[in-house]
Amino acid sequence: MTLQQLRYVIAIADHQSISRAAGELYVSQPSLSAAVRELETELGIELFYRTNRGIRVTREGNEFLGYARQLMEQYRLIDEKYIAGTGGKKKFSVSMQHYSFAVKAFVELVKRFGMDEYEFAVHETKTYEVMENVRDFTSEVGVLYRNTFNEKVLNKLLADQNLEFVELFQCRVYVYLWKGNPLAGRSLLTMEDLEEFPCVSFEQGKNNSFYLAEEVLSTYQYKRLIKTNDRATALNLMVGLNAYTLCSGIICEELNGGDYLAIPLAGEETMTIGYIKRADLPLGSMARMYVEELKKYEREVYR
Repeated sequence: MTLQQLRYVIAIADHQSISRAAGELYVSQPSLSAAVRELETELGIELFYRTNRGIRVTREGNEFLGYARQLMEQYRLIDEKYIAGTGGKKKFSVSMQHYSFAVKAFVELVKRFGMDEYEFAVHETKTYEVMENVRDFTSEVGVLYRNTFNEKVLNKLLADQNLEFVELFQCRVYVYLWKGNPLAGRSLLTMEDLEEFPCVSFEQGKNNSFYLAEEVLSTYQYKRLIKTNDRATALNLMVGLNAYTLCSGIICEELNGGDYLAIPLAGEETMTIGYIKRADLPLGSMARMYVEELKKYEREVYR
């Protein structure tokens, strides 16, 4: 097994295509296919399913790729520090569902620590991509929610990818809307109150399962529903169309401005906010500091 073979299989998995991977790596398709077959023979496992529609990673291949990515990342760090002689900055990255408080915690971490030694990255993205990013070492930490509806499915997906969910805090469900919305003066809202207003939901792409929705009550039959993939767009829809979304109730006015508010939703539905990490690795020092920043928001939660 060589580093070159590891680089090959990672490229194929990322592109889900041997031809596209070959183009990126500047090698011929036959050479790339032969290298992968040699590695599969050496390992005694099949890394990819080869179909007419392209390449899919096998279960064994997915596990192997996790280790391969870790090894390649360690090699990159060694190369930067000792071989290339660049010294290189350490990297820290987080991924999250569309939570402004998780972004705010990231901002506070960067302000507190500074950027002289670290290269920081933050990914506000789809639920499944949060898991993929942590699995593939793109991010060290991911921020998600779990509840009684999605718990079994989410736990299964996490276990399959060698990830674990760690609870931060529990909260009730809130309706997040513009202060100019006709319902803004209410102290409590029901789904019946919201029926004539558009609900904004974050698009989940090809993994568009009810269980991966970022909003609770994903199976509710909304009369009006708008999908988006951007938090700023969601805020604009709240102003332009009196739309709303369902959330944890933790508002960060520093990032979103003071024109929005959260009103409790009637019912017993709750959310558990937590972070995910690789099950086989402890958090690094920067990740632990980020988690501590997240925990500060527990005092803003009304159960």
